[in-house]
Amino acid sequence: MTDTGKSYHTSCTGLALETVKAHSAPAEITLFGSCFCPFVQRVWLAFEYLGIDYQVDEVDPYKKPQQLLDVSPRGLVPALKLNKYDPPRAINESTVIIEFLQELSYSLPNRKSQCHLLPPLSDPFSRALCRLQSDHINRTLVPAFYRYLQAQSSPDQIIHGKSFLEAVEKLIELFEKHSQTANVGGLWNGESLGWADVMAMPWLFRATNVLPHYRGFAFPSSQKFEAYMERLLNHPDVKKTCSTEALYLDSYERYAANRPNTSQVAKAINEGKELP
Repeated sequence: MTDTGKSYHTSCTGLALETVKAHSAPAEITLFGSCFCPFVQRVWLAFEYLGIDYQVDEVDPYKKPQQLLDVSPRGLVPALKLNKYDPPRAINESTVIIEFLQELSYSLPNRKSQCHLLPPLSDPFSRALCRLQSDHINRTLVPAFYRYLQAQSSPDQIIHGKSFLEAVEKLIELFEKHSQTANVGGLWNGESLGWADVMAMPWLFRATNVLPHYRGFAFPSSQKFEAYMERLLNHPDVKKTCSTEALYLDSYERYAANRPNTSQVAKAINEGKELP
């Protein structure tokens, strides 16, 4: 591909911008994030779905402003600042943050939503299966997405494109298998967002815009999967966290061209290491 030198965006657009504006006032929790980051988006989606009040602070993670470093020493997003403590406390890492938000939601009876991402505490088996699904997403699907997008030669793109598809197919297999043996919830067989939906959504979403644009990718035809994606991407809380397509195409050109110093995630992929 030709690298046209497009730069990443620093502010949300579209419906996501409206959500930022709606959460500009001080709150007990501040979410530090960047508009194009999928790890931020899944935390953001959890906030919206669980109905937990928060303030958004859009930061440039490449410039690492001091307010970000104060809560995330490596300058990574997402990061939370818990303002009710003196001094304020911080939480990092998207999966840990979503776990925290889910646990916090049980103690907030007056929150805007009474939804939960995990099955009831009384059903530990179903909760464990949800976490197995998210383990596959984090260990396999997410790295496969970046390997595919960053691959430069046609043979490598074919290899990593197949790996990404296999990761998606494995997730579908887990959805089917677990829904037959437990009450895992989620949009695969229902109408409510679940744990794995939130964990996977940002990359499945980018597989409908970034990957087709830069790699000619298309999901294989499957009526049930297409119906799932329709429910997922049209969920009101998902749409609230999505910017316009141009933001993602511009911001991900650096990954598609595999530019040096693109991100710590891109560096880890190139070096064959675990994602930071």
